[in-house]
Amino acid sequence: MRISIDGGPFRRIAAGFFLLTGAALLSGHGAALADDVPPPPPFEEWLRDLKAEAMRRGISEETLTGAFQDVAPLPKVLEYDRSQPEFTRTFWQYLERAVTDGRIERGRALMREHRGLLTRVESEYGVQARFLVAFWGLETNFGDYTGGFPVIDAVTTLAHDRRRSEFFRAELMNALRILDEGHIAKPRMLGSWAGAMGQLQFMPSTFAAHAVDADGDGRKDIWGSLPDVFSSAAKYLSDVGWKGDRTWGREVRLPEGFDLELATRDVRQTLSDWQDLGVRRANGADLPIVAGMEGSVILPSGWKGPAFLVYDNFDNILTWNRSTYYAIAVGYLADRLVGLPPLTAKPPENERALSRDEVLEMQRRLNALGFDAGEPDGMVGPATRGAVKAYQKASGLPPDGYPTPALLETLYGAGATGESDAGRN
Repeated sequence: MRISIDGGPFRRIAAGFFLLTGAALLSGHGAALADDVPPPPPFEEWLRDLKAEAMRRGISEETLTGAFQDVAPLPKVLEYDRSQPEFTRTFWQYLERAVTDGRIERGRALMREHRGLLTRVESEYGVQARFLVAFWGLETNFGDYTGGFPVIDAVTTLAHDRRRSEFFRAELMNALRILDEGHIAKPRMLGSWAGAMGQLQFMPSTFAAHAVDADGDGRKDIWGSLPDVFSSAAKYLSDVGWKGDRTWGREVRLPEGFDLELATRDVRQTLSDWQDLGVRRANGADLPIVAGMEGSVILPSGWKGPAFLVYDNFDNILTWNRSTYYAIAVGYLADRLVGLPPLTAKPPENERALSRDEVLEMQRRLNALGFDAGEPDGMVGPATRGAVKAYQKASGLPPDGYPTPALLETLYGAGATGESDAGRN
């Protein structure tokens, strides 16, 4: 499941803000640009080969006949797959849309309504109820928006296409097995354009590995059964190492002169070590020292924004969705659901995100100055952040690795030229 929003190449396109998380699995799978991809084979020929493989894998002929009746590539799926967002969101834009007062209040009401079920699931899997409800709220707005694409049709389209055919062929085999085992009927097997399904937006492979029949009806129904929804989410988190006696992290206050080289998930220290460096809770109180517990400091919107000390469960959230913004939003919503206060940091006025074209220009200019941002693609990934940090250090700027419009203006002033204007010299 899971989509990377800050720095990732996929966007959400449905009414539910956090729908379509299954697309996150796509990032890092060597996706090529559309112009680099050869045309796919004739669909009917490809489908015959696919069916033959599925039958060899034990999928019944009856299931295959029903699954592929009237199936054809969906142009809309390919359109979404090829699309790129013009603008990214800043951390504050993302968080304020993700963790709203309305979502907090509704989440609290649902926790009260389903207290018995959530308590049983928490007891069995060791995942706190507030986190289960937070994931549920961010993924599909508590089940309101689970996607309107037929999963088989969507995944078939992407498996036939050559951009990530191997990845989606495997997902299609899992989807067919879900049908063959009777967990869902094809008309109800709806999800995102990328095949993410149900109230949890599980990809078929995630369903195969972690879905649970908690209500005992013989089906793992993450579309309509809340016992199955909560237990499947909890099993997933338990399987990746969730610590039920720990939280995800907390907002912290950094001391004046804090070494920004330490603000990265690559640096892990005990809470005592962070305390000795002057890191405190957001209200100025001492950190809650737990023997042996480690954390990392992160700055999701640069040195001028909020600071967080994040723990092992933050890393576990990132296995669900590799976006730092998403992981903070899950933890923050979970905190607010149980009455913890809002962040002490406040969003700046008139903050805006870089456009994709601006990121491209930044990458080109960094490369021209000798700071390797990788192949310019308009996406703020690890290579770009590393290049930004290196440039900041070399220029005497706070090295937080955070790209901003002001930094781009600094690059213009540095006289660097990118591919877009190199021919003028």
